[in-house]
Amino acid sequence: MDRVEDMAGRVAVLGGGWAGLAAAVTLAAAGVRATVFEAARTLGGRARRVEHDGVALDNGLHILIGAYRETLRLLRAVNAIGERDPGLLRLPLDLHFPGRFRLRTPRLPAPFHLLAGLLRAEGLALGERLRAARFMARLRAMDFRLEQDIGVAALLARFRESDAARRYLWEPLCVSALNTIPEEASAQVFLNVLRDSLNGSREDSELLLPMRDLTALFPGPAAEFVRSAGGEVRTGCAAEAVHAASDGFAVRSAAGEERFEQVVCALPPFRVPEVLAGVPALSSTRAAIDALRYAPIYSVYLQYPPGTRLPQPMLGFDGGFAQWAFDRGRLGGQDGLIGVVISARGRHQEIDQAALATAVQAEIALPYPHLGAPLWTRVIAEKRGTFACTVGVARPAQRTPVPGLYLAGDYTASPYPATLEAAVRSGVACARYAVESLHHGSMQTQRSF
Repeated sequence: MDRVEDMAGRVAVLGGGWAGLAAAVTLAAAGVRATVFEAARTLGGRARRVEHDGVALDNGLHILIGAYRETLRLLRAVNAIGERDPGLLRLPLDLHFPGRFRLRTPRLPAPFHLLAGLLRAEGLALGERLRAARFMARLRAMDFRLEQDIGVAALLARFRESDAARRYLWEPLCVSALNTIPEEASAQVFLNVLRDSLNGSREDSELLLPMRDLTALFPGPAAEFVRSAGGEVRTGCAAEAVHAASDGFAVRSAAGEERFEQVVCALPPFRVPEVLAGVPALSSTRAAIDALRYAPIYSVYLQYPPGTRLPQPMLGFDGGFAQWAFDRGRLGGQDGLIGVVISARGRHQEIDQAALATAVQAEIALPYPHLGAPLWTRVIAEKRGTFACTVGVARPAQRTPVPGLYLAGDYTASPYPATLEAAVRSGVACARYAVESLHHGSMQTQRSF
């Protein structure tokens, strides 16, 4: 991308989450000095570090995959240490529900790695394994496209996937990726995920598990990258309102009112209508955002005595509240700490957090009674963790009807669900639109002399 010089102070980025910082990093790399406004003291938005008695926890336990190309590209850029996957543990795809199911992909070229994994999956009868492999083959023949979107549960019923394959393979993948229950989740978006992960290269399907807290993984290094390029990252400084002005936009925050030529709004969607209320031309965009529904993400942390371990870094659980458990001792040196994620809506929303932690502890202890009792527990409930990725959901475009004003976030128009990759891609796209506009404006100014 061409560098745009002397554009200091002309682009405001509202929100210091992964989308906003992806935009700011992209602007910085193009020579644009962005100003980032973040209400919280900790960067990362809904994927950030949370402190508990001096222990760094994550607001949401995220899994990355090898197909997250833009996220990995920016991670390498802002860390600038030459590692292939800075701060991530890369593992072959391994979906393991202790005593019930296991699918491991061998180190074979695609698509034979997935075919071999499906045909050797433990916990499925031979006919069920063949049917699962045939399901993927039929999706590939369809180019992973549906004539009309339907729910994931309806899709699996249409292809007569077995109960076991649905329960331990397809539905957990759906809930993890879309944060939406299979009966309501968009099958087309789910197929997009399968196309770019399981149907891609062997590396695309690999799991990348964070070995640092989420703020240290990307938002922290991204902020340093932006500052080193002359930009600003203001924490504890919420963007309160945006108004159209003759020379661009006026952004009001705790620091006062400032003028910017362009604005990338990377706020959570439920804050966008209020902050952009002063831009009348966005009425239809605000209406689309108001129509979004949300799904929660719960993170349950269990701190056991030092030396406590799970047999591998990530394990699946079924039949209760727990969905995936992560051994933070194996991943990031947080000895004895186990994090459990619960995605989408469900029964966990109906009980108090202490009861939920107790229930999750009991579920983890069933296959691993040696764990004993935890020293402490902590539940982090993000009640609006993501938008609900339902059938036919309408998502606003990143380019708004107002020139120079863009929307970034995992909820914006994209073939992907509300993942870190979707957030990062949206931020990069908005920054590129802004740079293109600034470059065009600069060329127009030069021609006028």
